Amino acid sequence: MKRILTRRFLGPVLAAALAGTAPVAANAENLADTLADAYRNSGLLEQNRALLRAADEDVAVTVSRLRPILNWSANITRNFGRNRTGNGSTSIDSTDAGIGVTAQLLLYDFGRTGLQVEAAKETVLSTRETLRSIEQQVLLRAVVAFMNVRRNSEFVSLRQNNLRLLEEELRAAQDRFEVGEVTRTDVAQAEARLASAQSGLASAQGNLARAIEEFTSAVGRQPGPLRTPQSLPSLAGGVDASKTVALRNHPDILKAQHDVAAAELAIKAADAATRPRVNLNARAGVEDEWSGGDYVRSGSIGVEITGPIYQGGQLSALERQAVARRDAVRGGLLLAQLAVQQEVGNAYADLRAARASREASQEAVRAATVAFRGVREEAQLGARTTLDVLDAEQALLDARTNLISAEIDVYIAAYAILSSIGQLTARDLNLAVQTYDPAAYYNLVKTAPTELSPQGRQLDRVLRSLGKE
Repeated sequence: MKRILTRRFLGPVLAAALAGTAPVAANAENLADTLADAYRNSGLLEQNRALLRAADEDVAVTVSRLRPILNWSANITRNFGRNRTGNGSTSIDSTDAGIGVTAQLLLYDFGRTGLQVEAAKETVLSTRETLRSIEQQVLLRAVVAFMNVRRNSEFVSLRQNNLRLLEEELRAAQDRFEVGEVTRTDVAQAEARLASAQSGLASAQGNLARAIEEFTSAVGRQPGPLRTPQSLPSLAGGVDASKTVALRNHPDILKAQHDVAAAELAIKAADAATRPRVNLNARAGVEDEWSGGDYVRSGSIGVEITGPIYQGGQLSALERQAVARRDAVRGGLLLAQLAVQQEVGNAYADLRAARASREASQEAVRAATVAFRGVREEAQLGARTTLDVLDAEQALLDARTNLISAEIDVYIAAYAILSSIGQLTARDLNLAVQTYDPAAYYNLVKTAPTELSPQGRQLDRVLRSLGKE
C-alpha cells in the first residue's frame, strides 16, 4: 500500500515539476512591436517635441531683429475750450486725426544680433539631443516593462504549477494518513506548505498586475501575449570600446557640448552690447483737422547711432554673468562625461553579473532536478519523508524562478548598455515606425516666414496636421 500511494503522489508531482511553463502563442507580440508602440504613444516624446519646436522658434525670433521693423499708428484727438479776450470769448473746439507709418532697420551692432542667432541655433541642437535622450528613456522603460511582464507571468505560471503539486501532495498525505501510513504531522506539513504556496501565488499575481500597469503606462496600451526575444542586441565590443562610442555619441554629452557653444556665443554677445549700434529710421504720416480744411503731410528718414554711456554697471554684470554660466555648463559637460562613462561601466557590470547568475541558475536547475528525482526514488523505498519531497520540490521551484529572473536580467542589462552608449533609439533599432524628423520644423521656421508667405502657408498646414490649430 505504501508503494502504491507513494507512486500515486510522486508520479504527477515529478511530471508537473519538470515541465516548463506553457508555450507562448505563435502570434504573441515581440519586443520590437512593444517598442514601436511605446515610441508612437509616448506623451513624454510629444511634450519634448513641442519644446523643440519652441526652441526652433527662438531662432526665428532672433533672426527677425535683423529685418526691417514696420509699425503703423493712428489717432483721433478732440480739443475743446474757450478763449476769452477783451472783445469777448471764442470757442477753440477742434478734432484732429493722424495716421503714420514708421520703419526701423538695424544696420550694424558689432555682430551682437548675429551672435544671438548662432547661440539660438546651438540651443536648438542642444534641445534635439535632449529629445534623443528622452527617446532612449522611453524605449528603455518599455524594454524593462516588457521583460517584467514576461518575468512575472512565468512566476505566476510556476506558482500555479507548484500549487497544483502541493494539492496533490496534500491529498496523497491524507490518503496515507487514513490507512495509517503517515502521522498527522505529515498532513500538517503538507497543509502548511500548501498555504504558503497560496500566499506566494497571490504575491506573484499582485506583482504581475503591477507589471501590467507599468507596461500600460510605458507603452500606452495593455500587453497581450509576449514572446521573449530570441537573441540579444548587438553590442559595441567591450567596456572600453563602448565608453569611446558613448563619449562620441551619447545625447547627454552632445547636449552639454552645444550648451557650452551657446554660452561662449552669449559671452561675445554680451560684450557687443557695450558697443554702439546703428539704425536706419524712417517715418511718413498725415495729420488732418476735421473742423477745417488744414492738413499736414510729413515724412523723415535718417540714420541713428546710439550707444551706452552708463547704465549703473548692468552691462558689465551681464557679461560677468555670461562668463559664469559658461563656466557652469563646462562643469556640466565634465559631469556628463563622467556620468556616461560610469553608466557604461555599470551596465556592463550588470550584464556580467546577470550572465553569471544565469549560468549558476542553469546548474542549480540541473542539480535540483537530479536531487528531486533522487528524493522521489528514495521516498518510494521509504527512505525519505514527505517533508524531504516537499523540500526538494521547493528547491527545484526556487531554482527555476532564479533562472527565469536571471535570463530576463540579461536582456535588460544588454539594452541598458545600448542606452548608455546612445544607441537605443527608434532609428538605431530599426523599428517599424515613422521616426520624427527634428530638422523638418526648423527648416520651415529658421528664416522667420510671415503668415502670408508661401512658406508660412506651408507651416500652417504642418501645424494643423500636428493638431496645434
